[in-house]
Amino acid sequence: MSAALELPGDDLAFQAEALNRRLAGLPAESVLKIAINELYRSRIALVSSFGAEAAVLLHLVASVDKATPVLFIDTAKLFEQTLAYRDALVARLGLTDLRVLRPDPALLAAKDASGSLWFRDANACCAIRKVEPLERGLRPFTAWINGRKRFQAGSRAALPLVEAVDGRLKFNPLADWSAADLAAYAARHDLPAHPLVAEGYLSIGCAPCTQPVAPGEDARAGRWRGQDKVECGIHTALPATPFGEE
Repeated sequence: MSAALELPGDDLAFQAEALNRRLAGLPAESVLKIAINELYRSRIALVSSFGAEAAVLLHLVASVDKATPVLFIDTAKLFEQTLAYRDALVARLGLTDLRVLRPDPALLAAKDASGSLWFRDANACCAIRKVEPLERGLRPFTAWINGRKRFQAGSRAALPLVEAVDGRLKFNPLADWSAADLAAYAARHDLPAHPLVAEGYLSIGCAPCTQPVAPGEDARAGRWRGQDKVECGIHTALPATPFGEE
């Protein structure tokens, strides 16, 4: 690591603040090169849903290092199109370290044996099927990368480039990208779209909790439609939950 990029002290919040100053204005690929090759070599992973906009960040990370670990949460409630798209992109981009994270079978058997927890308590379902598997998957890593953008929803409007969250630094290299930026990059590199985008799905999660969006709506308006819920819990803490009851 170069002296210019050496992180100050052990306080993660202070480190995030310093990185936000140092990396401000750099292209996303430069941010990723610094994070993957200099700051956190072998200690950083990309978390990807292989959703509507995922191809851009996956391509950027592959251009830096195809061996970067990619963590994918298979909730067992995903669209079949998402699983097929994941496999196609991994092959197309030459990614060599895809790690599929799955819910704990014992926890599913105890709390969601019928598979209907999503209907009764969506927060509890997300906690079991997304949050807990990711917590396990991130244990070997000091930092991680995700693809959130400010334009996606009002709840993400102030998203910083780097955050200190739950004992790790979290990089948001596409935070300031627009929908037009994403489309232009995908076109320039001939990246395939998720097949459900053509059907109006602009943010794609689990099948039971994802719907198409109408023109003019936030990209995430189709997630948990009609509920007082806008995040799955990976990026924003969920209300306290007993993981539901059968």
